[in-house]
Amino acid sequence: MYRLKAKSKSLIFRRLYVYLYCLLFGFVLIFSNTQTVQAHAYSASYTTLNFTKSQTEMTYVIDELSVIELTDGDVNHNGMLDPEEFKAVQNQIESVIKENVTLKINGEPQTWLRTNYITLNRQGEATQLTLNVVYPAVLASQAVTLTDRLYETDTKTNYVNLLTIHYGTQKSTSALSGKNRTWSMMLSDSAYAGLQDDLKTQGNTSTDTDKQSQDVTTNSSEMISGWLSFFKLGINHILTGYDHLLFLLALLIARQSFKKFAQVITAFTIAHSLTLTLSVLGWLDVSPQFVEPAIAFSICYVALENIFRKNVNNRWILTFLFGLIHGMGFADILKEMNIPTSELAIDLASFNIGIEVVQLVIVIICLPLLARMQNWSHSRGAVIAISSVAFILGGIWLAERILT
Repeated sequence: MYRLKAKSKSLIFRRLYVYLYCLLFGFVLIFSNTQTVQAHAYSASYTTLNFTKSQTEMTYVIDELSVIELTDGDVNHNGMLDPEEFKAVQNQIESVIKENVTLKINGEPQTWLRTNYITLNRQGEATQLTLNVVYPAVLASQAVTLTDRLYETDTKTNYVNLLTIHYGTQKSTSALSGKNRTWSMMLSDSAYAGLQDDLKTQGNTSTDTDKQSQDVTTNSSEMISGWLSFFKLGINHILTGYDHLLFLLALLIARQSFKKFAQVITAFTIAHSLTLTLSVLGWLDVSPQFVEPAIAFSICYVALENIFRKNVNNRWILTFLFGLIHGMGFADILKEMNIPTSELAIDLASFNIGIEVVQLVIVIICLPLLARMQNWSHSRGAVIAISSVAFILGGIWLAERILT
């Protein structure tokens, strides 16, 4: 009777393993056939608004891949827009931007007064479309808003518009991401008085101390809004950075003590915060062609270590080294943005805090589950199964990032 029960229990566990592997294999297939396989890639635009007393100038920059997605303009399917292809879709992409990026003054939508230029620039590894247009001027005490609805209905794209605003001697930033992608500002009388007559005199500065202090007061609410927008951007960035999340999971599922868990999390946090800061400040510049494959490789390496080693020691050292690479990946989205020096520290800190908050919540949720799993008699099989999936996904991303 006892042998029969043991045999029955063993059969149940074998079936459970089969179902688990089938589920995980299906998970791999789904990921390998969707855009989310491009785990860390973001569709990002960079918008600059320049306010003067005579006009409002907008410069809108977006990556070439997004232009191809929005226009289906890559006719020869070589992954880039040739001069003839760009010329063919130029009017189409202008219309797409005009329909989705809206500037309002006192709630009234504004139309372009003129288009100064639209170009496709290739600089090193990056190719970007740049559109420069002119809107009517914003007057004193008027409210101005910018709304970006690009990719609004596409749930597979993690789109963000990184906005920089110039008015007089002042500059502010905002990150438009998620469902609510609207920036707004009330142009106060003092801020309007500090505007230049046109962009040619933008370099002139005011020496009126009282006016400068009024402008600082005006900017306080915008600084809070900017802080929150970069905080949300950090949250969205880590939640949709499936490669970072998978790396974190692979680190944690190995059998280890709570002290080792704490060492791993601390090492990863310090390492990625260090290279994130250095990269955004411009003191560290490593090509994404190295960083992105290296992130995928880190997943494969840790997964293999989980599979072939029952006990892992000093994992915090390995975590720190790979964390340096992941930090450079986090920085990619901010490196192209011309963040004002006065706001750089708070924007960078809020972005990083957003990442850390999500990471901490995930760890708090996972640790009790992982602790229970370690006490399960079949925990070793579960670690191997999860690590196998992590290795396969990491391998897919590694191959894609090397070949593209």
